[in-house]
Amino acid sequence: MTAEPRPADDQALDDQGLDGQGLVDHELVEAAARVARTRSHGDNHTMAAAARTADGRIVTAMNAYHFTGGPCAELVLIGTAAAQGAYELSTVVAVGDRDRGVVPPCGRCRQVLLDYFPDLKVIVGSGDRLRAVRITELLPESYVWADHQLDGAE
Repeated sequence: MTAEPRPADDQALDDQGLDGQGLVDHELVEAAARVARTRSHGDNHTMAAAARTADGRIVTAMNAYHFTGGPCAELVLIGTAAAQGAYELSTVVAVGDRDRGVVPPCGRCRQVLLDYFPDLKVIVGSGDRLRAVRITELLPESYVWADHQLDGAE
């Protein structure tokens, strides 16, 4: 829900939120876990997400469950980032409440993340098997929303 400036001693991370060896951005995972741990509220807010912006900030958000189809944490995150002037995200992660750990994005979120950020890295896995993969690996041979727009359509 807030963007945190990137610490000066964290310069070893690249623009993808990864170190030079492709390791997971653990600061991002911890930011999402902290929000899930401290801000979860009953059944309405059970998932937190965090993203690293192109300029290195961390943005966090929570889901807003509703029986009519409230948005997932990743979708709230996109809007929260935009509200803070961050339109380019490099890495994203979602974490469940009750110490459920990292949770991969649902199909809808995968499609939206791909459409907004085709070069995005997504942290998936569990425990010591966390890894950062490109969104295209989570949604192979996918439909790209922008492809339906024709140049110079009459």
